[in-house]
Amino acid sequence: MKIAFLLHNAYAIGGTIRTTLNLASALADVHDVEIASLMRHRETPRFTVDPRVRLVPLVDTRVGRTDEQHPAYAEPACDFPVADRRHHQYTRLHDLRARDYLAACDADVIIGTRPGLNVYLALFAPRRALRIAQEHLRHDAHSKTLRRVLARHYRTLDAVVTTTEADAATYRARLTLPGVRVLSIPNIVPDPAVVPADHTAKVVAAAGRLVRGKRFDLLIEAFADVAPKRPDWLLRIYGGGKEKEPLQELIHSRGLGEHVALMGPMAPIEAEFARASIVASASDAESFGMTLVEAMRCGVAVVSTDCPLGPAEIIRDGIDGRLVPPGDAKALADVLLELIDDGPRRRALGVAAVESAHRFDAERIVRRYELLLTELAATRHRRAWQRTRARLAARARGLVRRVERIRRRPDRTPATVG
Repeated sequence: MKIAFLLHNAYAIGGTIRTTLNLASALADVHDVEIASLMRHRETPRFTVDPRVRLVPLVDTRVGRTDEQHPAYAEPACDFPVADRRHHQYTRLHDLRARDYLAACDADVIIGTRPGLNVYLALFAPRRALRIAQEHLRHDAHSKTLRRVLARHYRTLDAVVTTTEADAATYRARLTLPGVRVLSIPNIVPDPAVVPADHTAKVVAAAGRLVRGKRFDLLIEAFADVAPKRPDWLLRIYGGGKEKEPLQELIHSRGLGEHVALMGPMAPIEAEFARASIVASASDAESFGMTLVEAMRCGVAVVSTDCPLGPAEIIRDGIDGRLVPPGDAKALADVLLELIDDGPRRRALGVAAVESAHRFDAERIVRRYELLLTELAATRHRRAWQRTRARLAARARGLVRRVERIRRRPDRTPATVG
């Protein structure tokens, strides 16, 4: 079977890129796999790409290439939805290249990896292929405008796959998608090639994009309570983003320059996690929580806010990690101090975390995708009839409403004068 992925930019750094490459590599054990990258801005990808996976760049903006001189590159995208937050990075040339790629694509399965690319899938992918929309962001993270766009296009696809069951339930409740299988399959998180943490390092680590939703400011505030009590412990934050300067100013204003450091982006991150004794996340929301599982793989005690949606489906509080209320710096500081002071407890959580993280083994996740593909192929005709029946029912309801409006309309025929 041939499986193709549509990916925003396989040459950059990001959670969706990493998880797509992991899944593609695992599927390549059995299938013919390729990734179509809408963007290419550098010679080689930042993440290692399995040599069995073909990488097909669609728009190449490297120095010396001609795509930026193409007339369509100067025009905004029309097919990629404006409501997708990446729209400003897309041009009419991206629309055209996506259309041409999908029209010629001979894959049996085509998987989109973000909302705008899933719209491309609905518009241009051949109907003979199984078309699957992956959602790496929460339903509620999309604007109302984008949700309306997705509701219209997703109903033509075969499946929508989220990373958490909570998010899948939201899609099922809020979008009417007859004939479309909506389910959750978590991300693959490979077993890292690092020695597990020994819990002797006096380091708390954190990683992610430096954006407001990740709430590194809250983590720094929590550590402002930890540092005076345990001055030999350090907080290291890995990642880059637009909040770097405000976070650096917060570190300075709280007098934490010797205790908290912004370390910059790091990929892969597992080696740094293994050098820590605790990994913390203070996010307001997580569609999955990739760094939590990566840390668990390294045998580190993890602490996370119990935010929507991912952490509660990853961490069993008190068994393989700790959960604290979102937005509560004091609660976060208290749990950090508890674990800092209790080495055996940290080790026990780390051991349990390694075992628990096997839920995200490649073999288990691939098995779930294989079952999904088998089911979709077997139910193709039944699901097509469900869509047709729903479409006819909607038209009938619309006709009834129009008739009712006509019947209620006042008679505007002028009265006859006798």
